[in-house]
Amino acid sequence: MGLTTEEHKAVEAFRKNVVEPSMTKLVILDFWAEWCGPCKALTPVLEKIAAQYADKGVVLVKVNVDEERFIAAQFQIQSIPTVYAMFQGQPVANLTNARTESQLAGIIDQLLDKLPIQAGDAEPQGPDIAPLLDMGEEVLAEGDGERAAGIFAQILDMAPDSVAALAGLVRALTAAGKTAEAQALLDDLPPEIASDPLLERARSALALVADKADDSEIAGLRAAVEADGDDHAARFDLAVALFAAGSRDEAAEHLLAIVRADKDWNEGAARARLLQIFEAVGLEDPWVSATRRKLSAALFG
Repeated sequence: MGLTTEEHKAVEAFRKNVVEPSMTKLVILDFWAEWCGPCKALTPVLEKIAAQYADKGVVLVKVNVDEERFIAAQFQIQSIPTVYAMFQGQPVANLTNARTESQLAGIIDQLLDKLPIQAGDAEPQGPDIAPLLDMGEEVLAEGDGERAAGIFAQILDMAPDSVAALAGLVRALTAAGKTAEAQALLDDLPPEIASDPLLERARSALALVADKADDSEIAGLRAAVEADGDDHAARFDLAVALFAAGSRDEAAEHLLAIVRADKDWNEGAARARLLQIFEAVGLEDPWVSATRRKLSAALFG
């Protein structure tokens, strides 16, 4: 009553995507936004848990608070990420403070024991791709973009709707130097998944290597930095070129050197570039955690 046309559409979409499935299943409802760093860190964890528990009647539904303001307002969302477990149209648990797989699994196990959740075998289930996704991420972390791309492509053959596999393929192709193929995949994305956090991460990874310098350019920049250690512009350009060439450790050290010398240089460009690299590599990556600590020490030490 009294709703606008857009609000009616939002309510109907929520009923179809959340309320109706929750009549028999446990719906993990994730409120997120593109600009939310913690949301992007949590997304892979939620995706993995949902895949692991799919055959037990657990499904994941994501609500972008910027696009679904009316729904977010009905839930009185004050901060994100906010995550609820929904059953029969009602929140039955607040999962917001559970950020690890073990914490989420523990709560979901308790809910499944207490609630009459209908197991997932009422509908045909797709293949279990979680182990393959893990394998692809491990191979990519080891630096073998070609092999990782093959793994993610295989997953997409099995599960064409897997956003995690598609994002992994884009990042793997980027790591393998096949930026044109990676960009083509991003250009062909369906509108309904184009703003998914996993694909935003892939887009950031591609943007960081878009203008790859050749060896002579890198050598020239390196010489300029060696000649004048206070030439922050040359050091910044060298860091950008090194990261695009795959030397993320050396790139990060040069950016950290700028932050240590002058954290406000060029309106904090070195810090901003590091944060962009963190997002592209993955906020849950051990290298990011270690480098983030170095950044914090440089900024506040």
